[in-house]
Amino acid sequence: MFLTRRHLRGVLLAAAALAGAGPAAAQGGYLTPPAPIPAILNAQPTPGVLVGRDRRTLALLAREGLPTIAEMAEPELRLAGYRISPRTNGVSASRAAHATGLTFQDLATGTTRAVRLPAGARISSTAWSPDGRTLAFVNTTPAGLELWVAPVAGGEARRVTDVKLNGTMGTPYEWMPNGSGFLIARVPAGRGAAPRASEVPTGPIVQENLGRSAPVRTYQDLLANSTDEALFEYYFTSQLATVPLAGGVPRNLGTPALYAGFDLSPSGQYLLVTRVKRPYSYVVPAFNFPQDISVLDASTGRLVKQIADVPLTDNLPSSFDAVRPGPRSVQWRSDAPATLAWAEAQDGGDPRRESAVRDRVFLQAAPFTAAPVRLADLDQRFGGIWWGRDDLAVVASRWVNTRREKRIVVNPSSPSAAPRTISDRSYENRYADPGSPLFTTTATGAPVMMFTADGRGVYLTSAGASERGDYPFLDVMDIATGQSRRLWRSEDPYYESVVTVLNPEGTQLLTRRESATEAPNYYVRSLSGGAPRAVTRFADPAPQLAGIQRQLITYNRPDGVKLSGTLYLPPNYDQRRDGPLPLLMWAYPTEFRDAAAASQVTDSPNRFSRPGGISHLFLLLAGYAILDNPTMPIVGEGQTEPNDTYVEQLVASAKAAVDKVVEMGVADRDKIAVGGHSYGAFMTANLLAHSDLFRAGIARSGAYNRTLTPFGFQAEQRTYWEATDTYTRMSPFTYANRINEPILLIHGANDDNSGTFPIQSERFYAALKGQGATVRYVVLPLEAHGYRARESTMHTLAEMINWLDRYVKNAGPRPAAPAPAATR
Repeated sequence: MFLTRRHLRGVLLAAAALAGAGPAAAQGGYLTPPAPIPAILNAQPTPGVLVGRDRRTLALLAREGLPTIAEMAEPELRLAGYRISPRTNGVSASRAAHATGLTFQDLATGTTRAVRLPAGARISSTAWSPDGRTLAFVNTTPAGLELWVAPVAGGEARRVTDVKLNGTMGTPYEWMPNGSGFLIARVPAGRGAAPRASEVPTGPIVQENLGRSAPVRTYQDLLANSTDEALFEYYFTSQLATVPLAGGVPRNLGTPALYAGFDLSPSGQYLLVTRVKRPYSYVVPAFNFPQDISVLDASTGRLVKQIADVPLTDNLPSSFDAVRPGPRSVQWRSDAPATLAWAEAQDGGDPRRESAVRDRVFLQAAPFTAAPVRLADLDQRFGGIWWGRDDLAVVASRWVNTRREKRIVVNPSSPSAAPRTISDRSYENRYADPGSPLFTTTATGAPVMMFTADGRGVYLTSAGASERGDYPFLDVMDIATGQSRRLWRSEDPYYESVVTVLNPEGTQLLTRRESATEAPNYYVRSLSGGAPRAVTRFADPAPQLAGIQRQLITYNRPDGVKLSGTLYLPPNYDQRRDGPLPLLMWAYPTEFRDAAAASQVTDSPNRFSRPGGISHLFLLLAGYAILDNPTMPIVGEGQTEPNDTYVEQLVASAKAAVDKVVEMGVADRDKIAVGGHSYGAFMTANLLAHSDLFRAGIARSGAYNRTLTPFGFQAEQRTYWEATDTYTRMSPFTYANRINEPILLIHGANDDNSGTFPIQSERFYAALKGQGATVRYVVLPLEAHGYRARESTMHTLAEMINWLDRYVKNAGPRPAAPAPAATR
């Protein structure tokens, strides 16, 4: 190859830039962390478990391990907030997760029956038939998505139809309520070749706004031009069709459209569809595009009733309590043949307007010719319905600004009857969580609440948060009084949660049990007593970590807020022999409206801890202690907004955590690092900017300049122009000149998370470099907000270990601070 003078000058300039940047700028291949981390990452994952509808069968799914970077490099399209594979017309390889094996297990006998699958099977989107005798799944092939079924009786799985499914907007099939076949979203026949962009522009890309207020949070992967619009329509257009379980030629329903959702009524007579339509937007994802919500005849595809004609939704106020006007959350009543339910804002969707009724819930029964009937008036936003039976359903509502949650009992057969409140509390208060219902299914496969045998109670289960930690429980709520009675609760040394109730009498439970030393497994437990019977016997996926020590610790912040965290110590650590260790504190701040709720314990002392993926817990194998998830509450009570004192509360929480682990004698105050992912990375940079508590930091996939998220972020509802000082003070970018501790920045090159554009790390690195900081910036090709590829995972862990070994574990005495901590 010959170099021109211009090319040669460019090469020399690039070489000079690399040399001037120092060793951290050197480029190379993927790193590998020290043993035994690669062996743990390459081990076969623990199977996934699905409980059968009949509660007599388990489906065990052999899961794929980490994908390779070559698999991640398969072509993908990023359109309207989605990432899809043009090869399969489904989820892109960078996001897809599959199973590769399937086994059925009888709960009573433990007998297993392996299913013969096609060579190279990649299973996703599993669904039981209404009678529980068959499991359907999507098989991803090189040519596209196929619908397959596997009988519980065992034997060989079979393909239902040759046509390829369209999984761009979600699960591309649904069982018929009678189990006779499927409703599918297929790739339209004869759709031709995909559109291609012209290499010659046909004109500029123009957007305009004519005086209309349209605040929008930041989104990635949006449509950008007319070619994107054409590709969006090409790949996301589906043809609905029915196909018998026995197989055969699908029968089309209606015409092709961009179906964002479809759902058969429990009777199977009607079909509820949501169709996306033009005009599209270049500033919001597809779920905000104009939509048509309608009911079709399920046998002909003929329009029966239009429920809503939804306009483009790009102009909501920034408040989380803001919703669009008109019907929303449209759904079938699962305990009735064909009755629709939906919520509709009575304040125009604007929480700033005073209104005694915020949302109204409506019912409308087939044939949808009578006027909708009011089911409930809510003084908060609709949060969902738990259907039960003809005389009972539970409606939930929430108001984010006050953190209040309410549950009311309604009578769907007599909507005029006054509702009864059974719960009204702060949803921040985990200790007061009454639990959520267990569900069973009707004969048509629709989910409904599980009642006691006498019909007088509903089973509730919860994580069971308490001052001692989480101890899951099972209650029965008396329908008449709303009072709950405790049936069972997990006890030390186990963390055991209820999966389902197995018999009508409610005396047999299926649970998932683990302890600090026992891997999670499924058990059948009798409430009459006796030891539970093990159903599965999954082994420890990482026995190399069997000797780690785990302890739930509590301590106080100077303002009286109680804090907690989980302390991990390396395998076989002995404090008297080994003394204080280098420690990594890994955290994620959370906003609260109540100091008492912020003081609650958020973990359990009895969980089984084995890291996977890019978990910071792998650093236990490199000789570090880990303080995992030390609570970092940011509290704002009354009229005070939490983030107005974000920095002060953050530093106070971090200092309390540091003081605690040093007081315990497990950490060397001079060798403590801080790290976090996403909002935890934002926290890390702020702690380095505003304190001298840490020797180094690791910040992964963070946002550091809040002017780039001007219409809100995390739990902040105010805009930049409403809270300019808060946005500025919270942005570590503003204080890059104060960060005098080494910081490692890692970011996925294709980060798709709202607000954490890769440019956040890019510009933060430039600011730090310009101020002479010690900083390393690692960009992981093809990775999104979380990192999935095997090579990326190992490289991330190697970078983290190398960074902390150099700047924490093997660092010399801390240099003198340039200024007193109080002035920082």
